[in-house]
Amino acid sequence: MDKRKLEHLQAKGWRVGGAEEFLGLTPEEAAFVEVRLALSDNVRKMRVRKKISQVRLAKLLGSSQSRVAKIEAGDSTVSLDLMFRSLLALGASKKDLAKIISTGHHAAA
Repeated sequence: MDKRKLEHLQAKGWRVGGAEEFLGLTPEEAAFVEVRLALSDNVRKMRVRKKISQVRLAKLLGSSQSRVAKIEAGDSTVSLDLMFRSLLALGASKKDLAKIISTGHHAAA
């Protein structure tokens, strides 16, 4: 959020903070959420970049299109195992996975 908008909201009596503060997350919980979001975001980005449909990725994983949609949405019912397997099925290397986890950014795969 830009500084001007932040100051405007605060002047109107709004309190501005992060999701961690709002949800009362510990630093470990916040880090875990960030990792899950980075993994799910990278599944979507890699799939789109490689021009693979959700249906095709689901077939590669032995899963369903709706499950792939949940992976990409960061649904809490999706296991980390499935997120990692999805990235590996899309061609991510172990080094790419480490970069995604450590930085939250897209790794060049």
